[in-house]
Amino acid sequence: MSILVTGGRGAVARSLSARLAAHGLPHRVASRAPDAPPGTVRCDLTDPSTFPAALRGIHSVFLYAEATAVERFVEEAVAAGVEHIVLLSSSSVLGPGAADSPLSAAHLAVEQALEASPLRATLLRPGSFAGNALGWARPLASGRPVHLPYPGAHTDPVHEADLAEAAFTVLTDPARAGGAHTLTGPQSLTFAEQLAILGSVLGRPLPFEAVPARRWRAEAEGHIPGPYADALLDFWAASDGVPVETTDAVEQLTGHPPRTFETWCRDHAEAFAA
Repeated sequence: MSILVTGGRGAVARSLSARLAAHGLPHRVASRAPDAPPGTVRCDLTDPSTFPAALRGIHSVFLYAEATAVERFVEEAVAAGVEHIVLLSSSSVLGPGAADSPLSAAHLAVEQALEASPLRATLLRPGSFAGNALGWARPLASGRPVHLPYPGAHTDPVHEADLAEAAFTVLTDPARAGGAHTLTGPQSLTFAEQLAILGSVLGRPLPFEAVPARRWRAEAEGHIPGPYADALLDFWAASDGVPVETTDAVEQLTGHPPRTFETWCRDHAEAFAA
């Protein structure tokens, strides 16, 4: 049995491949990036010509949610003899208007393509990645305050290591394959609370400034596509002062409670060096 891990440069894929290697399980790491680590095969999920070689001899796939050529990917996976695909989707697919939202449309399209295929599919639906906080590293390192349009907006930050462990479980235990799992961190935290936790770990206060949504939108231009930025603002506005419901899915799949946001901060403190 060999496993293909797509999105090889992503945090979840790196953690998953390290876990597979530690257990001596045969796997192939794939990426579309030409500067990926040695031994990585090329698999651009928008380029079907890269699919056959990446899928040759593969039994299971850890798949990132890129919808551009998902039907062709499914066809090539079936032809290659793949039996199981674990998709890193998003809990945003569960919200109203998911098919029309930039935050969820691609994830939903890939889910639907897998559900319509003969392949066995396991859907991992994380909420907010704790790693999103890395977006604060640059302003904090330069001594500038983090600009927050909705400091009181709640998210459920989940550690990438927990997502990798959950993926490892469903990839390696046939009894756990199939179905959908909504994965969250252990707490619903506002952005202001997350910055306070990060500051406590780093041992220094981390300033933030509440800014109008239109200002944040203008500052994000060139870094975040406009429709995606608008969708984020709508999402944060809806969750301003509204705690996110957490689940026990991480513990059910990994056997331990999800790692806290404080743990994530300690694991990534070097990224916020002044």
